[in-house]
Amino acid sequence: MTATLQPTENRKRPRRKRAGFFSVLTAWLGRPLASFHLVLAVFGLLTVLGLVMVLSASSVVSLDTGPSVYTVFKKQLLFVAIGSIAFWIALRMPLRVMRQFSAPALAVCFGMLVLVLIIGKEFYGARSWFVVGPISFQPIEVAKLALVLWGAHVLVQKKALLHQYRHLLVPLVPVALLMFALVMMQPDLGGTVTLIVVLFALLWFAGAPMRLFGAAAIGGLGGIVTLSLTEGYRVARVLSFLDPEADPSGKGLQGLQAKYALADGGLFGKGLGQGQSKFEYLPNVHNDFIFALIGEELGFLGCALVLGLFAMLAITGLRIAARNIDPWIRMVAATVTVWLVAQAAINIAYVVGLLPVTGITLPMISAGGSSIVVTMFVFGILANCARHEPESVAALRSQGPGRFGRLMKLPAPDVYNPPQKRKPVRPSTPPRATGRREPATKRAGTSERQLHERRRTRRSVPVPEHRREHRRSARGRTGQPRADEGGRH
Repeated sequence: MTATLQPTENRKRPRRKRAGFFSVLTAWLGRPLASFHLVLAVFGLLTVLGLVMVLSASSVVSLDTGPSVYTVFKKQLLFVAIGSIAFWIALRMPLRVMRQFSAPALAVCFGMLVLVLIIGKEFYGARSWFVVGPISFQPIEVAKLALVLWGAHVLVQKKALLHQYRHLLVPLVPVALLMFALVMMQPDLGGTVTLIVVLFALLWFAGAPMRLFGAAAIGGLGGIVTLSLTEGYRVARVLSFLDPEADPSGKGLQGLQAKYALADGGLFGKGLGQGQSKFEYLPNVHNDFIFALIGEELGFLGCALVLGLFAMLAITGLRIAARNIDPWIRMVAATVTVWLVAQAAINIAYVVGLLPVTGITLPMISAGGSSIVVTMFVFGILANCARHEPESVAALRSQGPGRFGRLMKLPAPDVYNPPQKRKPVRPSTPPRATGRREPATKRAGTSERQLHERRRTRRSVPVPEHRREHRRSARGRTGQPRADEGGRH
């Protein structure tokens, strides 16, 4: 009897442990600031992982181009410090201020996109950089964020009219197309693809019909094919994607070497700092192809860690959007989440050979200046949106900012007050000739003759017997006639 019961008890114990774990996880996720803490965790892990991998990937390049193996890493560390300040500013700035200044910020970004075509520096065949001393800056990174904030503001303002195509598409789509044109004049295909992702995300979360996305997808695919075939280097990229072994030492070098690096890593990798692809076998390994080095040095587990962090970012960002009640915050949180996750997906896809090389960096991990600063600012906006969930607002206003809030000197989030519906306009009364107040009957549109007829009709109606008895009893109690009897006074 004991031998038959023992396996049943052993089978029940893991189930109970799993049930207990899921109950604890559900209870923790139900806490008011759970989304905020998840954003901080993903942000911190991606930042640390990015610094470690940039240090490992850039050592050979730094030694070849600079006086020390830490040249690129020191520059990346400086940008991360600036990005941390940007994260704190975005976390502390009221979201209503961001919304108010979204239109001026978009205008400034348009000015910078025009100016970079005139005085910008050209790198890798694209005139898309401002260079001031040792610091370089890409205005397209800020333009993406400005389009998100301004586009969400316009769509929320026109929420009641979005069922009409002219209100759904204008002015958002013409402004976005103008920005696409300026970016393609640089030319920067990767920046244009990211802007298309931002535009599609805004329209999707605004509730645009599916047939619009079908038509836009066909048009966008046709535009990408046309742009890819108009420049020689883009045609070479497409051909190398279709057949990388046709030119293994030329156009197909990066794609083949990235696959070799991922294959050499295996399950656990060769060890941190032991990758061979950074010894000039894989060009730009610390920028666009850093995911290949992660697979080589940290193996499949390191790649799974990166994918898991971005999957957690996607779940957390959409959770923040779903739990907020302010429509502008909902749209901004969802759009920036799709932007970051889609950018990571495109980068990983062309590293593993599923897409042609587009030059899009891996957010928070690839080496870069303006990209890392803007991405950290976007994470600050997402964390700020998490603090504006109704449960978080109530907890922060009633229980205080907490240990992290006091450390970062964060103000209490604003309570969302929905805009009041406008009352219908009443018809205006015609101007009066004199200052004498007219009788209520004339103001209501009733003449004296009509009023006299109504009174006479009420007097002529016979009064039932039970009402007469009631009036007599009432007059006997008070000694005075009631005001509603025959002679009114």
